[in-house]
Amino acid sequence: MRIAFGIEYDGTDFLGWQRLSHGATVQGALETALKRVADEPVETTAAGRTDAGVHARCQVVHFDTDVRRDMRGWLLGTCSNLPRSMAVTWAQPVADDFHARFSARLRGYRYRIVNRLVRAALDARYVTWERHPVDAQRMHDAAQALLGENDFSAFRAVSCQAAHARRFMKKISVTRIGEEVFVDVEANAFLHHMVRNIVGSLLLIGRGEQPVEWMGELLAGRDRERAGPTAPATGLTFLGPKYEAHWGLPEQVTL
Repeated sequence: MRIAFGIEYDGTDFLGWQRLSHGATVQGALETALKRVADEPVETTAAGRTDAGVHARCQVVHFDTDVRRDMRGWLLGTCSNLPRSMAVTWAQPVADDFHARFSARLRGYRYRIVNRLVRAALDARYVTWERHPVDAQRMHDAAQALLGENDFSAFRAVSCQAAHARRFMKKISVTRIGEEVFVDVEANAFLHHMVRNIVGSLLLIGRGEQPVEWMGELLAGRDRERAGPTAPATGLTFLGPKYEAHWGLPEQVTL
């Protein structure tokens, strides 16, 4: 039987999604909890691997098991064995050919920036602080150069293991609400550090240190060394993947 979970987590105290032998990870914590519910080892697959310190609003995972539990049992049993920074928000059976990663058609991220003279306190774990004034409209205008299918080598981490750098960017927007600036991105898939590298470059444009046209020049140049610095992980949240309706998943993750 194949089961899908929706999971939210605060990534601050984790070394990312992927299970590691030398530190706490989201996958490790989830599989430890599932082992207690199933009374046997359970291996999970996620829609996307988040980096150390990155959060998730709805990470989708799947796992296979022959253990019989009702969905309420899987949901509440797993939650009760997770750290307080994680929660399973929904659980349901899925078709055997559903794959959390390969069945996803789109993925979305949000990057939050507190733009004021003093740092954040209450939201410090979930935002990045930028003390210099930034122009969100300039950032938004610059970001539109990234739309469509492109080679995103300029925003790809050196450690990225993807076979190629071509990705389809469906949407990208930069908006301001009071002291907060939001960068919302939706694409078919992302490269390692891609969103954080894009944000790092957009901030230089927002501060007036680079022209609006610079973003398109970076994209065309495909040179990571010319682009801006990698923005901190703190402000990044994986909003979740999107799947075709025939999989019967919750509306939250359906196209």
